[in-house]
Amino acid sequence: MAKYLWQASYTAEGAKGVLKDGGTGRVQAVEKVLAGLGGTLEAAYFAFGDDDFIGIVDIPDHSSAAAVSLTVGATGAVRVKTTVLLTPEEVDEAAKRSVDYTPPGQ
Repeated sequence: MAKYLWQASYTAEGAKGVLKDGGTGRVQAVEKVLAGLGGTLEAAYFAFGDDDFIGIVDIPDHSSAAAVSLTVGATGAVRVKTTVLLTPEEVDEAAKRSVDYTPPGQ
């Protein structure tokens, strides 16, 4: 299962939906979307500033994450930024790999 950070901001129409459904209603909507893909919501928060909603989600694969991003974005009510999250063990594995790389200009 892949883990992602979702940072979302609502448009005016999206904010109207939050006012109508409340925060728990929107979280339930996210949980429903994820359950349909075999995923889960690990954490959900609403925030002030550039992001209105922050979630940490587990989804089976990148194509499932892309499907959610495309579907949500197409509504025009929410803009979502998706960041792939790595576990410390995945970083350990990456650090042990040898990569043949030449920096620019060398």
